[in-house]
Amino acid sequence: MNVLVPSPLRSYTASRIVEAEGECLDDLLIDLDRQYPGIRFRMVDEQGRIRPHLRFFLQGRQLFDLRQKLEPDAELTIVQALSGG
Repeated sequence: MNVLVPSPLRSYTASRIVEAEGECLDDLLIDLDRQYPGIRFRMVDEQGRIRPHLRFFLQGRQLFDLRQKLEPDAELTIVQALSGG
């Protein structure tokens, strides 16, 4: 599956679009971490929850649960909020 990576996480992937696989969102993030060590921790906290500044969209539909099943030919977009003052 194609995964669109936001700019703040591209230091891990060096690419805007990467390939990963998994039956559910968590499996896909584990696969991403296998390929790009450390990236999963930037998206999922120590309690296994999606970090509040991140959003995942599968074909434009927001995912809220790491156990959400994925469609193999779909596209996942990761959006990271920016903050500052």
